[in-house]
Amino acid sequence: MAAKALSFDVGDYVVYPKHGVGRVIELQKQEIAGMQLELYVLRFEKEKMTLRVPTNKAESVGMRKLSSDKTLREALETLKGKPRVKRTMWSRRAQEYEAKINSGDLVSIAEVVRDLFRAEDQPEQSYSERQIFEAAASRLARELAAMEQIDEPAALVKIVEILKIAAAVWNKDKVPA
Repeated sequence: MAAKALSFDVGDYVVYPKHGVGRVIELQKQEIAGMQLELYVLRFEKEKMTLRVPTNKAESVGMRKLSSDKTLREALETLKGKPRVKRTMWSRRAQEYEAKINSGDLVSIAEVVRDLFRAEDQPEQSYSERQIFEAAASRLARELAAMEQIDEPAALVKIVEILKIAAAVWNKDKVPA
């Protein structure tokens, strides 16, 4: 069975696992080392970065179209779930969180956001926890924003609202009577 190559058009939003949501701004043909290559030129506005990805490598690097509505709903439902805090060393957990963020999988990113969210009445996060939380929340917000055609800050507000409601539900059973 031949693998169907992914095809993206100029103007399409795409997700590149290590960098998040970008936009295809151009299809280029370049000669590199004597070989003719076709490249997707991706622009990541937030990072002010341009990335060139050979069209034949797009699938192997994990580049994909925006998530489906079903996947987005699943990710938002994940945010409502009970946070899972593993009792392993922080360095090990941090590696797992980074791997989930860099996987580009929306539901995995939502798990990181859910697990690292702290409501106002909860203990404060360490600097590194906060950094990972913000990276995951930003990645999730950018894809939500692109899908719902809103800006990233509005998408972030929506995510935090879901998290606050969920935190109120999950933290009420911890309050002493």
